[in-house]
Formats: sequence, C-alpha cells, structure tokens
Amino acid sequence: MNVPLLRPPFRADHIGSLLRPAALKTAREELLGAHTSSGAVAPHDNARLRAIEDACIRDAIAMQERAGLQATTDGELRRRSFILELILSWEGVKVDRTGNPRIPWRNERGSTQPFMQMTATKRITWRSSAVLRAFGFLKANTKVTPKVTIPAPSTVHYHFGGFDDETRAVYADPDLFWDDLISAYRQELAALAAAGATYIQLDDTSIAFLCDPVHREYVRTWGVDPHSLLLTYAEKINAAIADLPDHVYVTLHHCRGNREGHWAAEGGYDPVAEVLFNAVDVDGYLLEYDTERAGGFEPLRLLPKGEKRVVLGLVSSKSAVLEEADDLERKIERAAAFAPLDQLGLSPQCGFSSSVGGNALDERAQEAKLRRIVEVAESVWGSL
Repeated sequence: MNVPLLRPPFRADHIGSLLRPAALKTAREELLGAHTSSGAVAPHDNARLRAIEDACIRDAIAMQERAGLQATTDGELRRRSFILELILSWEGVKVDRTGNPRIPWRNERGSTQPFMQMTATKRITWRSSAVLRAFGFLKANTKVTPKVTIPAPSTVHYHFGGFDDETRAVYADPDLFWDDLISAYRQELAALAAAGATYIQLDDTSIAFLCDPVHREYVRTWGVDPHSLLLTYAEKINAAIADLPDHVYVTLHHCRGNREGHWAAEGGYDPVAEVLFNAVDVDGYLLEYDTERAGGFEPLRLLPKGEKRVVLGLVSSKSAVLEEADDLERKIERAAAFAPLDQLGLSPQCGFSSSVGGNALDERAQEAKLRRIVEVAESVWGSL
C-alpha cells in the first residue's frame, strides 16, 4: 500500500479555484445583481446565497476527494475572484475593475480585458475576512487536508500599479504602506492558523509578471528597478509568514494570469528563479508550466536540494483537452534533469475559475483533469 506524503505540497495537487456551477452563477445574479461584477463593495452577506454556496461547496469537496486528492479547497466558490474577498474584507482599499489599460489581459484570439487597479482610500486595516469564515466551513466538511488560498502580498502591491494620486495622499511613504499591508497579512494568517489551517497557499502573479520584459518596463515607469522590487517582494512575503507555527505549511503559486482564458504576461522563470527559490522562506512552489509562455525547466536547477518542493503546473485549466498520461510523464522526466524527482509534483497551471466566469471547459473535463493528475502522480512517485 502506498504511503501518502504527510505534508504539503502534495505530489498531486491543485491550485484552488473550481468552475462555478450554473445554479450558483444564476443565484449570484438573482440575489446580488450588480454585486457579482463590482469590485467596489464588500463581500456579500446574503443568507439565501450562502445556503446555495454551502451545497455547492459540499459537492466540490466530494468531487476532489473522489478524484483522490490529498488536499481539498472550497473551490473559491464564495468569491468573485481569487483576490477580492480578502482585500475588500479589510478597510482602506477600493477596486476599479474597469482597470489599468497599460497591462491588459489578452488571449490567443486577440481579445483583451483591462487589468484591475487598486487604490488606498485610508490606511489599510485588518478585519476578520470572508476567507477566514469560508475556511471554517471547508475544514468542517472535508476528510482530507483543507487547503486555503489567498493572494500573496506581492500581488496586492502590484495591483496598486505604482500608486495613484489618491493612494499617495494616504501613503506618501511607501514603507508605511508595506507596514500596514504586512500587519494585515500577519493578523489574517494568524487567524487562519488558529482556526486550524495547516496548508496555506499564497497566490502570486507579480513575481511571474517580472519574468516578462513588458512588465519589467512597466515597473520602471513607477521609478522602481524590477530586481529591487523582486527582492522587496521576497522580504515582505517572508515578513508576512514569519510567525506561523511549524505545523503550518506555506506554498507560493505563480502564474502569468488566468482570467476566463486570458493571460497578462509571458516569459520563463530565469530572471526571478534565484531569488524565488532561495530567498523566499516557503515550503514549496506551484509553477505554471502548461505552455511555452512559461519557458523551460532550466531554472529548476536553482531549487535548493532538500525539503522544498516544486509542483509542476503541466495540466491546463484553460482547455478542455485532457492531457495524455505518457506526455505528462515525459515532461516530468525532463524537469527531473534539473531538480530531484523527489522534490517535484504535478498540478494544473492555475485554478479553473480565478473569477466567476471561469475557463472554457465543463465540470466533467475539470474532474477528469484532476483524476489524471492523481493517476500520473501515483505512476511517477508511487504516492501522493
């Protein structure tokens, strides 16, 4: 009998978000109306919608357990997007979903969507979040490890886009912004740990964006050197997680954007790998690797030998096409030329529905992909 790994990240893992069932989407529209798309309001407090969410999340948990995963999420089914429910639970931030046109979302057909812009209206202050409340329900309803996902502090900072005038009026000193943001994160993470969270994933796009020359030039328009920003991000992530107890495992997920099949950046991990793998004090990384936009496996040579793990995001959450097991195994073998096989795992490149709209596949294809991940992990490593 195979013995599963006792700590995250697991050989077969997934990023977090799942497709919203049609009934849930309809209920959001009927019960919340404009709230479903607006980023400028707090998380909902609608009892009827919560009951529908509860039922859908129970189904999502059962599906993940049926697929054989060692960790389940709530699919982020209560969220509008992977980022909003956390940051809008706190005080001091407003969001413009019509966004920042300088770094648009795009897809292979040439479609574009504007990038979200955040603004500080007053000093950022922690309040008990919608994410924390949602985790309690997940923990009470799963038989395996409950995994909670939150945006990384680096991602939140990047969405401020170098600070607009309103933000500068609140935070003339950028160090004060970081002090307040990291204080809020430390309180959120402490509350999650106290609630029983042992697997926390920080979702980061900003470091992966710094792999792209277009984004590196965008950062320079802020008057900031991209490598200096990378070092700052490593420092602030470490500060946010510094006081978590040893039994709480933290991973970083990195992708170049995943919004209804769109992405926002491209480029291999070469510009960030040394700092990412050696200066950030997390237990593992879940890395986008489903297309050539993410580059090759060569940066994995910089992963330190030992306990840290890299979960390879080789399965696409953007497409309904089911990856062949043999092809996935060959790719894992190629990656193992640069990092020890024992330090690798397998997952999708990102979630299936980072925002309510979701990607272009159905729930049957979604489950098939999760099952395929478990199947391949068991074949390659003999355990999860």
